[in-house]
Amino acid sequence: MLIRGRFAPSPTGPLHLGNARTALLSWLAARSAGGAYLMRVEDLDGPRVRPGLEARILDELRWLGLDWDEGPDVGGPAGPYRQSERLPRYAAALEALRAAGAVYPCFCSRAEIAAASQAPHGPGDEGPRYPGTCRDLPAAEVARRSAERRPAWRFRVPEGTVAFDDAVHGRRVHEVLAETGDFVVARADGIPAYQLAVVVDDAAMGVTEVVRGDDLLPSTARQLLLYAALGLAPPRFGHVPLVVGEDGARLAKRHGARSLGELRDAGADPAAVTGLLAALSGLAPAGARVTPRALVSGFSLGKIGTAPAVLPAGAVEALVRP
Repeated sequence: MLIRGRFAPSPTGPLHLGNARTALLSWLAARSAGGAYLMRVEDLDGPRVRPGLEARILDELRWLGLDWDEGPDVGGPAGPYRQSERLPRYAAALEALRAAGAVYPCFCSRAEIAAASQAPHGPGDEGPRYPGTCRDLPAAEVARRSAERRPAWRFRVPEGTVAFDDAVHGRRVHEVLAETGDFVVARADGIPAYQLAVVVDDAAMGVTEVVRGDDLLPSTARQLLLYAALGLAPPRFGHVPLVVGEDGARLAKRHGARSLGELRDAGADPAAVTGLLAALSGLAPAGARVTPRALVSGFSLGKIGTAPAVLPAGAVEALVRP
């Protein structure tokens, strides 16, 4: 089977070193298997999308040495490759879930959920566990509330566990109903939630391998439930650890972190930047200068550990030091 990998940046902020490392590792996973590589722009969060940032991100990834076979700038048979141009596909998937009784309308605000839940937070991207307030509303009550407020749509999570084998973290078992409860698949304004959009897109684009940051590891069980409900074949997942500072916190300016664009503008050598990303991943010694292509031979996600990648103090400054 032809391996099809992908990277899916959001043009809502600059591409930082952690994003660039994930892009590099996802590219290496596809290219080392002789597979195809896709670029998809996840631009559904309209108000936060910055004009011109998509083109800049793609240009920076090429500067780093990455290429792709399909994408918004090169086309391809699985297009369009911007989520904002794929809304009819998400609407069709939501309608299929409605027809199957797999989703229901929810009229709760975030404040109402927080007040009603009074339970520990689940995964950070989901907030408090949803207590099921709207799960079994009578039809008459649904009609009454619909006249006052447009509902979001929540997936009706079944009882039981979801298990999968992650290419980096190994066997994972989640009980979604206990961890997050029923989760949103479409917002009240009609915009599909990340969980639904990414499942629809990866399936439609024939993606066989998803390599992404392990901050998205908790999302995987929810997405597998959607794959099953929609009758779609899921890809293989590999979640790579995030890049952190020596204090263990996510990269920030206090760690000397710069975006990929800032490094390019400051005159950094892309081979040195790739070398740093490779060193953070255990693929090259500190201070190496290397191209992505030189890392393809012998690459395996199994070589990536599960601990966060720690950016040494001064490592970024060394990239732009005269």
